[in-house]
Amino acid sequence: MARSLLVRAVWFLLVGWWLTFVAINVAWLLNVTILGIPLGVAIINRVPTLLTLKERRQPIDPDAGRSQHSLLVRAVYFLLVGWWLSLLWANVAWVFAASIVGLPVAIVMFNYLPYLTSLYRFDG
Repeated sequence: MARSLLVRAVWFLLVGWWLTFVAINVAWLLNVTILGIPLGVAIINRVPTLLTLKERRQPIDPDAGRSQHSLLVRAVYFLLVGWWLSLLWANVAWVFAASIVGLPVAIVMFNYLPYLTSLYRFDG
């Protein structure tokens, strides 16, 4: 179901800007626990939808030319870099979004958040 620009703008102004802030920080807290990582990553994958009701697409098709990194590589990256860098990246993106003028930059940053967190190519 395609959402109109007006609906997406109203969502952003009334709900999206504050819900995204809560979601990225809850996701980060979940990501610092072993049991919470799956839910934290799932929340991160949905941040663009939470912010502006962006339509979700499927994960990148591994047969489309660019394959996913192996789970081992992604896990090591997450443990060394992804968990803390994603927190910084997401909160900077949220500041851009909250300024409204920086919203286009924030949307691009949030679209890269799943990859920055765990090297997972996902356009959600």
